[in-house]
Amino acid sequence: MKNINRRNFVKNTSVGSIGAAALGFSNLSFSQEGKHTDENVFEKPREVWIAAMAKNDIEGKNFKETIDAALREMENAVSYKPDIYCLPETFLDPAQKSLETNAEDGSGKIAGPFQAFAKKHNCYIICPINTVENGKYYNAAVLIDRQGKIVGQYRKCRITESEVEEVGLTPGPIDPPIFKTDFGTIGIQICFDIEWPEGWRALAKKGAEIVFWPSAFAAGKKLNTRAWENQYCVVSSTLKDTTKIVDISGEDVAVSGHFSRWGVCAPVNLEKAFLATWPYVQSFPAIQQKYGRKIRITTLHEEEISIIESLSADVKIADVMKEFNLKTYREHLKSAEDKQAPHRV
Repeated sequence: MKNINRRNFVKNTSVGSIGAAALGFSNLSFSQEGKHTDENVFEKPREVWIAAMAKNDIEGKNFKETIDAALREMENAVSYKPDIYCLPETFLDPAQKSLETNAEDGSGKIAGPFQAFAKKHNCYIICPINTVENGKYYNAAVLIDRQGKIVGQYRKCRITESEVEEVGLTPGPIDPPIFKTDFGTIGIQICFDIEWPEGWRALAKKGAEIVFWPSAFAAGKKLNTRAWENQYCVVSSTLKDTTKIVDISGEDVAVSGHFSRWGVCAPVNLEKAFLATWPYVQSFPAIQQKYGRKIRITTLHEEEISIIESLSADVKIADVMKEFNLKTYREHLKSAEDKQAPHRV
């Protein structure tokens, strides 16, 4: 295309010539239980099934009974074969008053049953519990892999005043780790961390594709904002109110409520890219013409942001981006910064 500017492109292009998928804001639909209901799609190349648990029915008189209750609740999602489960923040001891009894010390006394569950059901588990090392206690989230091994842990960086003064916890490092799984790169934040954007941005820069957020509260639209501004999926598991899965567009994929007290289980597709609509919208008609239903392009018109997504196992988004000379949103901004720098006074 020659001499095309934004105004002329919008003026001369009809919805029909680009196609509804290019200019429309379409979403995958899910049933109450999280099953996919769009029959006209292909098998997605990087579909990840996520189970995000709520605290509601995870109760017991002691930590052993509470662990048993959590495992029973997790069984509710087994038929969906989740790739990963996430439990709520400090679900064993929300008040964190029994650290000596309820903190994992490396012996497996707390994490052990969840390690066995992960191995039996071939899944990852994010298990938010208190941990202790060298006499210091942490509000942490332990990651267990499909073989039942502990991969590592994230230690809550932004602990509350009461966690410092009354509970006696130690804050974790400012720089959050990422974890490589067989389905993608993930990060973790916990509860009060939501109020500081730096940790979320750090995870984005490190390549996180999903960030899990075990919490005592639901946070509402804060989660949706963190998702789209960082261009990754966000998953919450809460002690109260709503547990949900948010796509990179900031749209809810699945949300718990009165009729799904135990949480949510639904898939997300990681084979997608987040890009500025202009100027790349000029290539959308050609992409749709070549790939048809194998590619979905979703546009948030007022924000001028688009998401290009593969719906077929034989189409990789990185290849499409290269073929049509598209840049991700981050690459687009970096390119602009590089052009600006030499001319800055």
